[in-house]
Amino acid sequence: MPRGYSALGLYAPKQAVNFGGVLRAAACYGSSLVVVESPRQKAKIEIGKAQDTPKTHRHTPVIIGDLRAALPFDCVPVCVEISDRATSIAGYVHPERAFYIFGPEEGSVPTEIQDWCRDVIYIPTRICMNLAATANVVLFHRALTMGEYNGQH
Repeated sequence: MPRGYSALGLYAPKQAVNFGGVLRAAACYGSSLVVVESPRQKAKIEIGKAQDTPKTHRHTPVIIGDLRAALPFDCVPVCVEISDRATSIAGYVHPERAFYIFGPEEGSVPTEIQDWCRDVIYIPTRICMNLAATANVVLFHRALTMGEYNGQH
C-alpha cells in the first residue's frame, strides 16, 4: 500500500458544479482534505456540495479559509498552473505528502500563492481544462505513478 496522502486546495472556484466535481475526485482517489480559499460567496460552496453525489464532505474534511494556513505539516505545496515556472506532469514525481493547489476556471493561481509552492506543474493540453477535470487528471497521475494501480479496479 502506498504511503503518504494528497490534499487539495482550491483558490476562488467559480462554478459550484466544479467544486462538486473536485469533491468527487477527492473521494475517487482518496484525498485526505479539501481546502477552499474563496473571496466568492460561500453559497456556491453549499451548492457545490449538492453536486457531490458521494457526499464526500461527510467523509473528508472541507475547510474554508486561507490555503497557506491550512497547509498540513511536512506537506509539499504543488501549484497546478500554466506558467513559465511550471513543468509538465508527464515526468513529474509526486511528493509522498502533497497539497495540490488549483486556480479558478477563468483565471490563475495568484503569483503570491505560486511563490510559496515548492513545485508548479501543468497538464499539456490543447486548451485549458476545467477545474474538476484538472483535479481528476492530477490525482489519477499521482495514483498511477505511485503504484496505487496494478491493473485491478
